[in-house]
This record gives sequence, C-alpha cells and structure tokens, in this order.
Amino acid sequence: MQKLNPDYVQAVCALINPCPYFRLLSMEMRELSLGHALMEADVEEKHLQAFGYVHGGVFASIVDTAAFWAVFCKLDENVGITSVDLKLNYLAPVQKGKLIARGRCIKLGKTLGLGEAEITSSEGKLIAQGTSTLIILPGFGLAGSPLLPPKFL
Repeated sequence: MQKLNPDYVQAVCALINPCPYFRLLSMEMRELSLGHALMEADVEEKHLQAFGYVHGGVFASIVDTAAFWAVFCKLDENVGITSVDLKLNYLAPVQKGKLIARGRCIKLGKTLGLGEAEITSSEGKLIAQGTSTLIILPGFGLAGSPLLPPKFL
C-alpha cells in the first residue's frame, strides 16, 4: 500500500493555503492523507448572505475542496483532476463559529473519482454534506508546475 510523503503534504499545503480562492474564503487545509482531507474556515462577515447566515456557496466551495483533495491524494504522480459534478445537502444554518470539513475518497477509477465531505461545527453539529465527481486528467498539474517532493514513499 502506498504511503503519502509527509514532505509532499507539507509542500502542497504551503502551495494551496495561500492561493487566492482559499484566501478569499479564509479557508485552510489542515491535514492531507491518503484518501482524506481536513479543512477549516472561521466564519467571518464576508461569508454571510443578506439574512445573516453563511451563504450556501461557501458550504459548496468547502465541500468541493475537501472532497477534491481527498481524491487527489490517491492519484498517481503527474495526474490531476477537476470537478465535473457537485451534489450538496444543506443541513443547518450557521451564523458564527468554525466550519470543519472532512473529505474522503469514496472511489477512484481510471477516468472518474468520487469524493465526499461533511462540514461540522466545532461542537460536532452536522451542517452540510456533499459529494463531488472528479475527472482524472493525466498531465494536469498544479498551477505553475512547482517542483514538489515525491508524492509517495
């Protein structure tokens, strides 16, 4: 069984956490492992819609991202993915606190992967759940093609 290289995980987190979209939503990848991802975002005023609750698009972005990285970690090197479908269930409104997303790879095939993620509060309340279908794209790498340590040990 393959094992993800901790140096690779550290390098990827250092690359993705300051990316513009992550900064826009103030979300951060906290952990990556083979088939799993953990993201967090502190709810800020910019996340709220007109009624004072976190906008559904924020939940969708976080679910899609956590599911994406959970699947990505199981891919061979020099292979990328992009989302082709996202299904989301909004389960509870949120006005403040921390959003914690746990992503998991459900299945990885030759052309498609299926990931899921759940968002909970700091207290463990289930807020949203969703799945993302991802297409596997050989040669589709991270922006700027950065030099990274080997993906697997």
